[in-house]
Amino acid sequence: MSIEDQLNYHFKNKSLLKEALSHPSLSSETRPAPPDNQRLEYLGDAVLELTISTHLFYRFPHLQEGLLTKLRASVVSKPALASAARRIQLGQALFLSNGEESSGGRARDSNLADAFESIAGAIYLDAGLEASATVILHLLKAEIDALDPTNAQGNAKGELQEILQKITPEAPRYEVLNENGPPHDRTYTCIVKWQGKKLGQGCGPSKKLAEAEAAQSALKDNLWATA
Repeated sequence: MSIEDQLNYHFKNKSLLKEALSHPSLSSETRPAPPDNQRLEYLGDAVLELTISTHLFYRFPHLQEGLLTKLRASVVSKPALASAARRIQLGQALFLSNGEESSGGRARDSNLADAFESIAGAIYLDAGLEASATVILHLLKAEIDALDPTNAQGNAKGELQEILQKITPEAPRYEVLNENGPPHDRTYTCIVKWQGKKLGQGCGPSKKLAEAEAAQSALKDNLWATA
């Protein structure tokens, strides 16, 4: 199966695909040096960030910026992109120098992730953002489906409590302000209070996530300094 079949995308401009698959090491063995994929990698990185950012923005309408950023980072990380590249056998399609190939370049995470970004940039130039986004979301479906905002949020509640209890033994308290929506699609709004003052507010599809968002909001605003 060709790499275009694996991508489920066929290039109008085949030279863009060749450039996306050309590793910079080729310049050490070929004169004149052919175009390599570094410029497309630069462009594709931006296309990936925009695509995943937009997808997460609509998928998780109640999450704040900090958590959305963490989720995006996990999807567009080098290991995640390399894993997706392996599923479509992208390494086998790369154009490498003899030295790079003999040193295991086809299986190297950095090469695979860079090539994935380059492919995203090449499709963007070949057919636009919508086409590139369709391919990206399809190829990264496993990474996107595995996202868990509860795990990604870290320990904001613990961090907030540790900071506040250095000032006074009183622990922060969390209150549910309201619950909206049907039982299968609930949205919770929570606040965190300390010494009678509201420090932050958050929303989420569970009480746990809403409380974590409230804690993150409190950490960001630092209102206890004026409490």
